[in-house]
Amino acid sequence: MRLPPRAEDQVRIGVAITVPAPFGPALQAARGRFGDPAAPLIPPHITLLGPTVVDLDDVALVEEHLTRVAARHEPFVVHLRGTGTFRPVSPVVFVQVVDGIAGCEGLERDVRSGPLAQELRFNYHPHVTVAHEVPDASLDRAFDELVDFDASFEVATIQSFEHGDDEVWRPVRDFALAGRAVVASAG
Repeated sequence: MRLPPRAEDQVRIGVAITVPAPFGPALQAARGRFGDPAAPLIPPHITLLGPTVVDLDDVALVEEHLTRVAARHEPFVVHLRGTGTFRPVSPVVFVQVVDGIAGCEGLERDVRSGPLAQELRFNYHPHVTVAHEVPDASLDRAFDELVDFDASFEVATIQSFEHGDDEVWRPVRDFALAGRAVVASAG
């Protein structure tokens, strides 16, 4: 995983939809079985904002932004089913989001605005990583073993995470989805 460098007066954050129990723990255990060293460090999630460095003085501003974003979006259902991969571009196997894509895309676009505005390296593709930067045989195994994975859950909150010096991503705060989904206008 590419992590942006940070100074002592900064924090590295991310924003995501956490995959709830029992599905999240099952995917985290599977990631561990596939030999991914990040398995105990990263809770299973759908990324809305990848690793981003924020000045400590701006944390309250970011939290206010995320509160406003969440208030504009209504809860929705995510359905995870089957596997996919980003190979050969990136050594990643993931569980696919097959329903709830529009909700994820709207949240991602809205989160990545204002104080969190940034360009993406790749087009946004909601997914749950289950193997990353492990040998090809482990990627193949992850792809094959989780091909029948199927889970649905309601997304009623998004979470901010902080990346610690010990490499663990920890949830910091939940932001309740409380409104109506934002529809982008042609402009």
